[in-house]
Formats: sequence, C-alpha cells, structure tokens
Amino acid sequence: MSAAREWLSIYLKGVFMGAADAVPGVSGGTIALITGIYERLIRAITSLDPRALRHLPRLHRRSERAAFRAALVGMDIPFLLALGMGILTALVTVARVMDYAFETYPGLVAALFFGLIAASAVVLAEHVALDTPRRIAVAVFGFVFAFLLSGPEVSGSMPNSPVFVFVAGSIAIAGMILPGISGAFFLYVLGQYEYLTGTLTEFTNALAGLFAGGSLAALVEPGIVVVAFGLGALIGLFSIAYAIRWALANYRDATLTFLVSLMVGALRLPATEVLQNTPEATPMAVGSVVAVAVAGGALVVLVDRFTEDIEFA
Repeated sequence: MSAAREWLSIYLKGVFMGAADAVPGVSGGTIALITGIYERLIRAITSLDPRALRHLPRLHRRSERAAFRAALVGMDIPFLLALGMGILTALVTVARVMDYAFETYPGLVAALFFGLIAASAVVLAEHVALDTPRRIAVAVFGFVFAFLLSGPEVSGSMPNSPVFVFVAGSIAIAGMILPGISGAFFLYVLGQYEYLTGTLTEFTNALAGLFAGGSLAALVEPGIVVVAFGLGALIGLFSIAYAIRWALANYRDATLTFLVSLMVGALRLPATEVLQNTPEATPMAVGSVVAVAVAGGALVVLVDRFTEDIEFA
C-alpha cells in the first residue's frame, strides 16, 4: 500500500471511530478493534512523551530538527494526527446532524438513543457476572446510580459551564478509546450531549464565517467550551482511561458488570424524553418511535457480529 493510501485508510478509520463516538452506543474503541488499529492506537497513546518538546527551542539546528522528527515518528504522531483528523471530521459532521435532529425530532432522537444504549447493554450482557455478593452489589449500585443521575430533574440541571464541560470531557474520553461504551453515552447522561453538539456547530459556523469576513468575537464563547472539552479529554486520556484499563485488566468481570448496569439504569433518560416529546400516542407516532429504536438497536447488534470473536482488553 502506498503512503498516501495508507494515510487515507487511517483517516477513514478515524471517520468511522468519530461517527461511533458521536452517538451513545458503540464506542470508537470498538470500531478501532474492528478496523484492526486498536493495539496501535493504545501503543501510540501510551508512548506519548512530553520530553520530546525539549527540542522545540533549538529547531533552527539541523540535528535538533532530526531528533525532534525521530521522536515524533517514534511516538507514531503522524498516525495519531491522521486518525484524529478523521475523528474530528466525523464529530463535526454528526454534531451538525444531531443539532438539527434535536430541534426537529427530539422524540425520535431519544428513541434512537434508547435503542443504541439498550442494545449495547444486551450485547455486553454476556460479560456480566452476578456470581458473588460483591458483584451483585456492584451491579445494583451502578443501576441505582445511573437511574438517579439520568432523571430529568438531575440530568437536565447539570451546568453547561466550561468547568463542568472539562469534567465531562475527561470522563467521555474513556468511552471514546476503550471498547464497550461510547463516550457520547457519558455526555448524554451528564446532560452535556445536546449542549456540546450545538456548541460545536456554533463554533464551526463561526470559524467558517471568519474566513468570509465574520467577527472574531463570535468564536470566543463557543471556543472556550470546545477548548475546555479538549483539555478535559486530554487529562482524562492519561488518567481516567488508564484507570478503566487497569480495572478491566484486574477486575474485568466486576468492571463490565458495573458499566452494563450503568447503561441499563441510564435508559430512564431516553425513555422519559420519548414520553415527553411524543404527546399523542397515535399509531404513526408509536410506530415511528419503535422503528427508530429498533434501527438503533440493530446497528449495535450488527457491529457486535463483527466483534464477537474479539476479547475486551
């Protein structure tokens, strides 16, 4: 494969990862497994070394430029950049679609999310172990915690502030790179999903408008939120994601039991939103909700068929 085709392939795999991460359901980590880049992704992330930045002040020297280039290649930065561009492309695109969908078809969006989350819990159920009192307690705790957190009075009251977005980003990144739960699932339960899709769309619109003579001031407010999320994701990448990987390696059954119980408990949120946004239970309305939920579930089951022979890390 030529170099251009290789980088295009990595970019497109990033697009698929980003599309998966942009909705609650299948995680980008699962897509990375399917496309065969998961091990390379984890290896690249864990090899990141800030000491490479020591070459920056002396890049005017040929030897330092060569050393800096070698360090970047050693950390597989070109791979991460190509993959990241694909993920970013998908996130921006899907954010636009979801921002429109939330405003136009809120009930059907909630139904889609219900199907995605419910099916994800079902396909992960085989990894659930309720064979000890401790694991049963973990499952009960996870369900109750998610059920309470996903209540409209709680989820809807979460602050849409840069500080909370920072925290949400640090949590969501774990789902974005680990197989199992989508990062968007955590954002949805934390009441940040709709806010962030709208903010990202506002930011990209303002950025595009800047090239057309628009105001730089229009970038500031959404830009602060985007930067807060990015910084949170960066911190979470080297903390929460590592913690979950450690938990999966050492307490795999208990960790997956907890994660699945979270998903089941969190179904309260989309179910409530479906009821709130479907005021008339006409055959057409009910049929549309059911069809969309089934379609979302079928998508997760289809992806699971491709990963049934892959063990969770």
